[in-house]
Amino acid sequence: MKYLIFLLLSCELCQPVFARHIKGGWIGYEYQGNGATAGTYSYKVTAYLFISCTENNRTTQVYLGVFDGGTNASILSKVVTPNSSSMITKGSYDPCLSNPPTICYNVFTYTTTVDLPYNTGGYTLAIQDANRSNNIINIANSGSSGITFTATIPGIINSADYRSNNSPSFLFKDTAIICYNAPFTYQFSATDVDGDSLSYAFGDGLNVNNAGGNTSSNPPAAPPYPSVTYLAGFTGATPLGGGVTIDPVSGMISGTAPATTGEYVLAVYVSEWRRGVRISTIKKELQINVTNCSLTGAALNPSYINCNDFSFTFQNESTAATITSYAWDFGVPNTNADTSTKPVATYVYPDTGTYNLKLRVGNAGGCKDSVSSVVKVYPGFTPNFTTTGSCFESPFNFTDATVVKYGTVISWAWNFGDASGTTDTSGISNPSYKYPASGTRPVILQVTSSKGCEASITKNVVANDKPVITMPFRDTLICSVDTLPLLSSAVGVFSWSPNYNIVRPGTPNPLVFPKTTTTYKLTVTDGGCINSDSIKVNVLDFIKVDAGNDTSICLTDTAILRPVSQALGYSWTPAATLVGADTKNPKAVPAGTITYYVTANLGKCQDRDSVTVRVSPYPKADAGTPVTICYGDKTQLNGIITGAGFSWSPEASLTNAKTLSPVAGPLTTTNYVLTVRDSFYCPKPVRDTVTITVTPKVLVDAGQDTSAVMGQPLQLSATGAQRFVWTPTTGMDNPDIANPIIRLQVFTDSVRYVVTSYTADGCHGSDDILVRFFKTGPDIFIPNGFTPNGDGKNDVLRPVLVGIRSLEYFRVYNRYGQLIFATSQTGKGWDGRINGELQPTNSYIYMAAATDYLGRPVLKKGTSLLIR
Repeated sequence: MKYLIFLLLSCELCQPVFARHIKGGWIGYEYQGNGATAGTYSYKVTAYLFISCTENNRTTQVYLGVFDGGTNASILSKVVTPNSSSMITKGSYDPCLSNPPTICYNVFTYTTTVDLPYNTGGYTLAIQDANRSNNIINIANSGSSGITFTATIPGIINSADYRSNNSPSFLFKDTAIICYNAPFTYQFSATDVDGDSLSYAFGDGLNVNNAGGNTSSNPPAAPPYPSVTYLAGFTGATPLGGGVTIDPVSGMISGTAPATTGEYVLAVYVSEWRRGVRISTIKKELQINVTNCSLTGAALNPSYINCNDFSFTFQNESTAATITSYAWDFGVPNTNADTSTKPVATYVYPDTGTYNLKLRVGNAGGCKDSVSSVVKVYPGFTPNFTTTGSCFESPFNFTDATVVKYGTVISWAWNFGDASGTTDTSGISNPSYKYPASGTRPVILQVTSSKGCEASITKNVVANDKPVITMPFRDTLICSVDTLPLLSSAVGVFSWSPNYNIVRPGTPNPLVFPKTTTTYKLTVTDGGCINSDSIKVNVLDFIKVDAGNDTSICLTDTAILRPVSQALGYSWTPAATLVGADTKNPKAVPAGTITYYVTANLGKCQDRDSVTVRVSPYPKADAGTPVTICYGDKTQLNGIITGAGFSWSPEASLTNAKTLSPVAGPLTTTNYVLTVRDSFYCPKPVRDTVTITVTPKVLVDAGQDTSAVMGQPLQLSATGAQRFVWTPTTGMDNPDIANPIIRLQVFTDSVRYVVTSYTADGCHGSDDILVRFFKTGPDIFIPNGFTPNGDGKNDVLRPVLVGIRSLEYFRVYNRYGQLIFATSQTGKGWDGRINGELQPTNSYIYMAAATDYLGRPVLKKGTSLLIR
């Protein structure tokens, strides 16, 4: 009898790693000889757990449980800590594989020694946890299912003692890639140090037996252990579907991978055989990842045919994303020019025929693949058909009108579009069909040629409930002495009425010669379908024509002549200046005033009239030459006309706008339009435009009013155009520059200096600055109080600079010594607010520092009272 040992590994502290991210594992053991206690054998038991490399935590301890193989009684349970770990990754890939996934495992090893008493039933070994990983494809509720790994140690079988046995050892080849829906092989093999024979079989992935309350933190309950619940299409014997098998001798797994990507549970049971007796079994379980990957490949359609022209566009039909090179051979003999290296290749074949297309592809890793296909070139194949028939109770005749340049039409497939029947098809070239009811039907003809061309065409065919009658007119005029043919077309038997002054009343086109207005009715009978229509023939004894009122046009223009008459024919003279002289409304293009005559005819009835077209040349307008002026200047316009009257626009910026020479004074560039009109026969005005371009206003800034000290220099600074002139020149070193220096030796209260700046084309602008002079030295004047109440008077506390070249700083502090305002810009000051908040009435300390025009520092400090 064989013995079973059950080994249960569990980890309470590291449950998130073990319970949710374990990728597989197995249990092995080695026979160590007699145990430390008499009547026992010693075994070194090793458990291997595969953990994803993406997990940083590692298991800290597991449970080891041992059960009697004959009675399933518990022998022992023992906590084991890991003694080693290693990382295994896949580092090389087949060059023909695209999108290779990352495969990496941390393999944790747990080893301990157990002494087991002699028995005949052997022992069971296992690893167990209460929860598997989530979202496993081939089992139900994987997140709430348990996981158990098992192995057996034999006892006495058929009176032979097999307890001194070593378990098989698996070769680690678990970094293989399985591509979804693709063929694969996967080596799941093991070795045995005892030289025992090994056999392999798929088996159930094991759940846990919850009857004993076993979890990751408790010893296991006794075996046996139930299978996990497999989803439809999968079992323990077919964990990857029916298309995947395992070789019982070699352990080679092969077949076609499932079409759905994700994790799959796969368990392999390895049995040991010694002298024909199976002595033990161990189980290795993995979660196999089926990945979305593809092999580099070349793929074409089985054949290509073009029945329209000689041009083809080919592309690789493979979905592989790693292809880097393409080599096309379009199969034209006796030439090397029929090749391409483009992913999508277009080629125009030189002649008709059948060609052998070849494609060779490769990727960056050196993988190559090739494929060939047949190309047929037979253009000039156009399907078509014609139809006769109109009434639903009469046959419709269909005639194949397909154009075939190469070969012949060898098959026809007609569908007459009659949804009410099942016999509305035909396979002959020119069939007929009778529709059982009126309506519009989509008739389809599909044809095939002897060269392999296939095409179809669809046309709508109308089956009427009565014959279709076509007439070019239904109301006409004749002269009482004339004869008129009545024109019609239809399918069926014709009958005209009344039988009054009519010849051939049973034909589509009889002749009539009524003396009074008569309506002739046509009746058409086609089988049981009847339809009717009519033509009214209006009879006149004479006609009149009115050529219309005389008119006027401009030379080179045209006029449409519009006579009033009931006539059906017209003839105009002279015809040389007319387009359509034999129509009712010709187009006249006269070179001068002319009279046209029209003769109107209704059969043998006739009348004549005339109309005069008066012609004058277009007036002429010349608004003059464009001019550029400075802003604020004026210029005179000079218009020249040939005509009876004129006007200028716009008039707002013109003086004497009613003359040909008004004065223009625009402030912006303006287009002035001169409009001229004729007083004779040409009614259309003529216009010409002159543009007066206005140079933008020259903006000059002389600076802000300032103060200076007698005898001290003060530098002015103006901005504007290119050239500057200052007046007066009192105390000024150079009045012809933008930044002259002034220094007064004779006291005066103030001087207002004016600066004029000129552009290169002579335009100019001006500005002024007031300089107040003091007899004191350079100084900073700051008021001892200010009232920021918004009345525009003394609202801002600011320094007044006298003889100062630059302000270094102006600062204001509150009574606590906090800086509440600072500036170095001349003219800036404090408005009595801090961060927008009004400050109360109080004394505030100020400090100012500046530099005069001689480079000497000037300092000022004091207090100023804010008054609310």
